[in-house]
Amino acid sequence: MAASFAVSRLHMRGRDSLVKCLQKVDTFLLRSIGTNVAAAQTETPQKNEADEKDRRKSLHAVQKERREQAERSVLISCPVRISEKKILKYLSRHGDVNKYFSYESYGKYAVVEFANQESVASILEGAAIPSTSHEFTVPFKSRLLSLRNLNSADSSNQQSSQQSQPHTTIPINELVEILSRKDRIDQQINCLTEAYQLTEENTRLRFLVCSLLKDIAAAYFPECTVRPFGSSVNGFGKLGCDLDMFLDLDGINGRNIKMPKAGLLVEYQMKRVISERAVTQSILSVIGKCVDQFGPGCAGMQMILNARCPLVRFSHQPSGFQCDLTTNNRVAMKSTELLYLYGELDPRVRCLVFTVRCWARVHGITSSIPGAWITNFSLTVMVLFFLQRRSVPIIPSLDHLRDLAGPADKSMIEGNDCTFVSDFSKIQLRNNTETLEQLLCEFFEFYGTFAFNKMSISIRKGKEQNKPEMAPLHIQNPFETSLNVSKNVNTSQLERFVALCQESSWLLQQSETITPRNGTTPWGLATLLLPSQVAGIRGRKKKRREAASERIKSLLDSLKNTNQQQS
Repeated sequence: MAASFAVSRLHMRGRDSLVKCLQKVDTFLLRSIGTNVAAAQTETPQKNEADEKDRRKSLHAVQKERREQAERSVLISCPVRISEKKILKYLSRHGDVNKYFSYESYGKYAVVEFANQESVASILEGAAIPSTSHEFTVPFKSRLLSLRNLNSADSSNQQSSQQSQPHTTIPINELVEILSRKDRIDQQINCLTEAYQLTEENTRLRFLVCSLLKDIAAAYFPECTVRPFGSSVNGFGKLGCDLDMFLDLDGINGRNIKMPKAGLLVEYQMKRVISERAVTQSILSVIGKCVDQFGPGCAGMQMILNARCPLVRFSHQPSGFQCDLTTNNRVAMKSTELLYLYGELDPRVRCLVFTVRCWARVHGITSSIPGAWITNFSLTVMVLFFLQRRSVPIIPSLDHLRDLAGPADKSMIEGNDCTFVSDFSKIQLRNNTETLEQLLCEFFEFYGTFAFNKMSISIRKGKEQNKPEMAPLHIQNPFETSLNVSKNVNTSQLERFVALCQESSWLLQQSETITPRNGTTPWGLATLLLPSQVAGIRGRKKKRREAASERIKSLLDSLKNTNQQQS
């Protein structure tokens, strides 16, 4: 059976531009490109800006397409040394293969997307369930499979024993070396974005993990859906970020049907509970126990049910993702959609967010450990606010997006107005021509002089507001407007952020910093990503101030001597 497919690996970057960007360090990044992607890039002519805008899809449309891909996919644990050609020949017995790629995480795995869902049913029908000494009934048949006894291929067909890298971002020192070889700061920013953002393969894997978890949850809640949200889908996620998932029960048929006066009703039993929160805790408890008991590859289960937003946390070892599952967090879903929309409006938005986030992590402004640090979400909102405050705004305020919304966009969640337009064609942007280099420098200047002591940041209004509370940093939640998303940040962390902004702004104004060197010496953005650079800047600034005071002293002495001579 002929199969139309593309072969790539998850430890390979999925874009030609990144391959060019990293061509001198390919010994570290063992990556390649899917044949279908490469062919499309060489055969498709360059489209103009209007065509690009016409192809933009809403997040709902993108997620629907991704979920359909995931439903047609299986995840297979493979022997380390096995011919991909042999795997594909075996799988093609069940139907045409649309997409295939492999990666390493606790062993070698392959993601296979078939052209039809019937092929998945066929492969599951022929898959055996291993017997154990203590057999028990498994409530579902997983699409996580193990491939065995296909090693009879000739040695010429064997895959080379290359050591692949996990699907995480490259070390900062490697990134600095790459950026130092670029000719312009704009190129550096674009290169950093390509190196950090989620690849096509990594995104597919995230949706597949959600689909696999849905198979488990459907044993208890038929017709449910598990949707990714947050950084996995909002366009600002970097390689290695956690996978946040939402168990959606609203799609179950019959829930929204008006109660008939006559006819059939579904019988069910549910113990009386005191609140919707208690229902959420009960549902997550059931799913958590099921995943812990039956979920293949799921380890380290934690049921954090007393948190402000109850969740189930675990590690999905076959994918390498740390997973959080919630079931009553719809405001976060709308925040995801909003960030996605802003990122799609102008390519500079994502580039600036990735750059500022990387800069912040290098200097310890953000952290993966909970504490008084500024979070990635807060930092992203600060970038969006800065772009709204340009003399020619690059993106509109949330209130403006709400005014453009149609009836289908209306959304009220727990009394919060979460309405904003989803149709890109209704959004008319103003002509801002600032370069990424200019925007990066201006970002540091903007927050290096921002009146944090009395003003609040609001992307809903698109302008500063008087602070409603005495927290050091106040960033209004876009939807739950009475909340401060940066309430955790203390004074010392804010002062450190401001100082780093001032120092980075100063650094980008120095000729020796913004001038390309010999290809090995860090310059431009690369200089900002050197952890030791901050102390060096402080030292230079101090010397510069001392030099200025010496000049003033010399001038005063000269004036004094002149006056004495005249008298």
